[in-house]
Amino acid sequence: MVQSMEQIWDCIVIGGGPAGLSAALNLSGGAPLLEKAELVDNYLGMPGVTGKEMMERFRAHAAAQGAVLKAQRAGNVMPMGGTFLVGAGSDMYTSRAVILACGVSKAGYVPGEAEYLGRGVSYCATCDGMLYRQKRVAVWGLSPEAPEEAEFLHSIGCRVTYIAAKRPQALAQGIAFVSGAVTAVYGGAAVTAVDVKGEMLETDGLFILRPAAPPDALVPGMENGRVKTDAAMRTSIPRLYAAGDMLGAPLQVAKAVGEGLIAGLCAAEDIQNMERTANA
Repeated sequence: MVQSMEQIWDCIVIGGGPAGLSAALNLSGGAPLLEKAELVDNYLGMPGVTGKEMMERFRAHAAAQGAVLKAQRAGNVMPMGGTFLVGAGSDMYTSRAVILACGVSKAGYVPGEAEYLGRGVSYCATCDGMLYRQKRVAVWGLSPEAPEEAEFLHSIGCRVTYIAAKRPQALAQGIAFVSGAVTAVYGGAAVTAVDVKGEMLETDGLFILRPAAPPDALVPGMENGRVKTDAAMRTSIPRLYAAGDMLGAPLQVAKAVGEGLIAGLCAAEDIQNMERTANA
């Protein structure tokens, strides 16, 4: 990400894999699946390295060129006319452009989750928390940042119940805890309850805080779990780009890096053109 003098980010890249880091590198001038690979032997010029070694080199290269790397879970991307609002953890960021390089989500929806998205189901406490002040909310904590987001909801007056396999040490004492996992979401016009281990927990809202939000919850226009772009990695929304595994097969490092490069260069050019128009 490159910061402007107005404290607005020029571009936010969501995703820390090869596509995202390539995009960040070219803009500047969660652990990705690649990091778990024991041996990567098909990337030109870097034979015989582990996935971890390759990712360390990618991150170091992007950081050396000025990219600011933040380990946060993005939950929402909201177009706001000439800018975007991005909810990440308990923070909100404003940027002129966004590049999605989130990979492919392995997590499937639980019954009722997709149906009630935007009607009681949310992936971002910062974005939607104010809608639930003085109301009951359930937080399904599946990411390291989830206790912090639950604390944010608690601090603004939500009546929070935290759901996880075990109570996190970082969870504030004033927050109720239920051991288990959400297996279904129920409601009418909006969410009214969730199923946890066969027990119904009444709630006005459910915040599902996975390590990464499902890509199709971040961007409209996905088809069979894939984002549609043109050859310059532009989506149908101005200054919103996508690259890497989100675009579909082949799921290869070289393809992701190339698409990240194109997205980064295109975003930089579009931002410069926008600034020239504004200053004309």
